Amino acid sequence: MMQTAYLGEALTERIGEFVRLRRDIHAHPELGFEEHRTAALVAGKLADWGYEVFTGIGGTGVVGRLVRGSGRKRLGLRADMDALPIQEDSGRAWASRSPGLMHGCGHDGHTATLLAAARLIAEDAQFDGTLHLIFQPAEEGGGGALRMMADGLFERFPCDAVFALHNMPGLETGHFFFRQGPSMTSSDYATITLHGVGGHGAMPHTTADTVVAAASIVTALQTVVSRNVDPLHTAVVTVGALHAGQANNVIPAQAKLEMSVRALDPQVRVLLRERICELVELQAASLKVRAEIDWREGYAVLVNASGPTRLAAQVALELFGPERVHTEAKPLTASEDFAFMLEKVPGCYFLVGNGGPGSAGACMVHNPGYDFNDEIIEPGARMWLGLVENFLVAGEN
Repeated sequence: MMQTAYLGEALTERIGEFVRLRRDIHAHPELGFEEHRTAALVAGKLADWGYEVFTGIGGTGVVGRLVRGSGRKRLGLRADMDALPIQEDSGRAWASRSPGLMHGCGHDGHTATLLAAARLIAEDAQFDGTLHLIFQPAEEGGGGALRMMADGLFERFPCDAVFALHNMPGLETGHFFFRQGPSMTSSDYATITLHGVGGHGAMPHTTADTVVAAASIVTALQTVVSRNVDPLHTAVVTVGALHAGQANNVIPAQAKLEMSVRALDPQVRVLLRERICELVELQAASLKVRAEIDWREGYAVLVNASGPTRLAAQVALELFGPERVHTEAKPLTASEDFAFMLEKVPGCYFLVGNGGPGSAGACMVHNPGYDFNDEIIEPGARMWLGLVENFLVAGEN
């Protein structure tokens, strides 16, 4: 494992610096494409440690480049920086100082972890090739990965492989989870607006009732997964909002449904859209209501390449032992825009346990009480160190 063991000791001695840095970022959350303070902090640290720094990529994205030797291999490591529009209720001393904003998904920890690794890599790591550290804005629905790529990310900073990690509440602290192939679902969104004929609640025969149509559609949509998708495949159809009317004796002329649609297979993703649109239109027509569907594609299916995933798992096994490494992790029905990077460059997205059941770290992400577990900064950074020294090996370029 070359110098990784030594570097791990150095990291342990300095871990307090990065815990403080993480908590500082946590206290100052910024939404997607508004991460000006965080980006400046990242850029300043990288420059101090000798990286060539590039800012403003895809808006507020930052890339740090470090070249050693004459090796031609190029490695990318990515962390996300944005926060969420949630009012924090964690009770932490370092809780958000910005009302209505919080780091509710741990991107503060991902950034601090990659910075911890960046310092040790710059000072002591032995490798031969080019390392690109990618600090991405707007992962939380903003498509920051696409924005960085549209700004020439992989043309300006070519990578032969790219990796990212994410903390995961409910999984034991410092355990690592890997999965080859499709690992996280796509995410699409639809707004269904029903247009009918409103009227008095006492005379429903004179109306085209959008509430009845909406209720019928919500119920019928459940059959798309149960009767159209192969039971061995993963799919989710969720109606998260239904808005119609304001009074108990008035049948509204319009109703609106908001949907989230997810699939672990690109073909299932296509099937879901086809069947949902057909069902909604026909169900509405059967009740003399017109349906208007606004379909919005979100993130792609996240697919981990086999070679990079095996390498990452092997590095983890050597560093942490088989009791802390899980190579057949279950897929997740959450979505992640790192999927777009993996469509362009082979790589792996893996999970690090934030805390098992019953622990403080088990509070799920996107929850007002969530907080990143500082205990996983060190193992996460050691993982990055190991990947650098194993991927960018002298003599293998």
